[in-house]
Amino acid sequence: MGCPKFLEPRYYFKWKPQPDACTILNLNNLIMCGILAVLGCSDDSQAKRARVLELSRRLKHRGPDWSGLYQYGDSYLSHQRLAVVDPDSGDQPLYNEDEKIVVTVNGEIYNHEELRKSLPNHKFRTGSDCDVIAHLYEEHGENFVDMLDGVFSFVLLDTSDNSFLAARDAIGITSLYIGWGLDGSIWISSEMKGLNDDCEHFEAFPPGHLYSSKRGGLKRWYNPTWFSEAVPSAPYDPIVLRNAFENAVVKRLMTDVPFGVLLSGGLDSSLVASIAARHFAGTKAAKLCETQLQSFCVGLEGSPDLKAGKEVADYLGTAHHEFHFTVQDGIDAIEDVIYHIETYDVTTIRASTPMFLMSRKIKSLGVKMVISGEGSDEIFGGYLYFHKAPNKEEFHRETCQKIKALHQYDCLRANKATSAWGLEARVPFLDKEFINVVMSIDPEWKMIKPEEKRIEKWILRKAFDDEEHSYLPKHILYRQKEQFSDGVGYSWIDGLKAHAELHVSDKMMLNAPNIFPHNTPATKEAYYYRMIFERFFPQKSAILTVPGGASIACSTARAVEWDASWSSNLDPSGRAALGIHDSAYETKLSSTVNTNLATKIVDTVPQMMERSSTQVTIQS
Repeated sequence: MGCPKFLEPRYYFKWKPQPDACTILNLNNLIMCGILAVLGCSDDSQAKRARVLELSRRLKHRGPDWSGLYQYGDSYLSHQRLAVVDPDSGDQPLYNEDEKIVVTVNGEIYNHEELRKSLPNHKFRTGSDCDVIAHLYEEHGENFVDMLDGVFSFVLLDTSDNSFLAARDAIGITSLYIGWGLDGSIWISSEMKGLNDDCEHFEAFPPGHLYSSKRGGLKRWYNPTWFSEAVPSAPYDPIVLRNAFENAVVKRLMTDVPFGVLLSGGLDSSLVASIAARHFAGTKAAKLCETQLQSFCVGLEGSPDLKAGKEVADYLGTAHHEFHFTVQDGIDAIEDVIYHIETYDVTTIRASTPMFLMSRKIKSLGVKMVISGEGSDEIFGGYLYFHKAPNKEEFHRETCQKIKALHQYDCLRANKATSAWGLEARVPFLDKEFINVVMSIDPEWKMIKPEEKRIEKWILRKAFDDEEHSYLPKHILYRQKEQFSDGVGYSWIDGLKAHAELHVSDKMMLNAPNIFPHNTPATKEAYYYRMIFERFFPQKSAILTVPGGASIACSTARAVEWDASWSSNLDPSGRAALGIHDSAYETKLSSTVNTNLATKIVDTVPQMMERSSTQVTIQS
């Protein structure tokens, strides 16, 4: 195998070649994208076109394979393409037969072959999975969106009447923002950075919604039964649950390029890896690569995830890659991370940083798509604070609230931390049909009952506890929940707190309500992230896109009320669930520990594009 592509001198990796890696493939035979649309603007000049191109280039990291810009009168549709399906002919925009309907899209449509068959009178220009969108609109009008099984954000322009339609997938796995210009124009962008300088106001485009210019507003197209938060009553059937999740994973193996799995060694990622390994041989990528499935894990030296991840990889027989980083490596990347993920939420930044670092290495190996385990804790009630749920009604309501907010947290992290390097992450736990199955089960089955040896996510563990055809080693199948930011190594979070202690004084915290009146930072770590965020995104609209409120171990503010002691120990780490986590925090974190950690961290605030190189070791 040849050497990896040259890496920019911001992070340096020690490279150990893998003889079976798939980077020997012709990557031209390789759709995740960045999209930007400006609709109904008052300026159709060449200068405006140049400005749209300039803003679109801010999204180039999301789609480094190709770019395009379509202009029709006062509307512009641009895209930056990452080609994962039909690389040779799937460039955008996409059109219907007479080119009157134009679409720019970020996503994958997993049932595109089935949808093509339902449109026998239509001629398709490409083999791209997203090519069906224009034709479905032509056939069914705005009501076609719920027919799509996949993840997507798209803008569709109908030039016959100069109307347009924009939509985002059910859960918000793909990122999308909407903005309004002073001239009456409407802007749609995959990331906030594509519109924050040119819009008078902008906000997150809500998941499961569409915007129609004909109606002039947003409408929710995703209306599942669970959305009302009424308590379901269906019995638990482990076989039905298992089959539904296997189907969710298998449909996400649709790719024409090298792919792998993110494998932390926790329950969720291990199940994804196990199922993917069983079906890998039948994929196009496997036939081209002639190798085993690749798996990837990140952590500090000696972290819980690295140990468990390797054990699972050995059990499944994957080509495993370990990524070791240091606390300093992570701190050096914080500014880049905040710029790319576009949030100041503490738990999201903590977890995004190692994922951001790992994604760069994965992409350098020639891999363009990974499958990940996000979403399981929300739909099954897997976070450790769910141990304190007082009844099944509260338990179910909390899972519903967590799913509805995923686009602001884990989906945002998984999408943007990987897209920062032109890598796509797929999340089978958030498959639309699988969510329907899980959320129809009587939540009494999901409740955590230690006296019955039912730990968090027991129904998922039990569904895959197959003695005859084992999916995972028993102790992995029943491993305690570790949040990603904890599993990479406990000193990661402690190091972040210590670093913030160096750069945010008590006086700064005293004035925090005056400096940051909205979502006032409650900790020095939160203050540190907020300072960086507002340097990149100072607009009030940007600040309002980030949620706030009290949280314990990633809970909603309402769930903090489940335990009286939590209100004095608010922290998103799973270790904050005292008496539940095996390595829970001390009742009060020792300031001596933080001081000792701080002395090991470089006493400088890293500046964007001005950082010295660091050494990060990759072991494979």
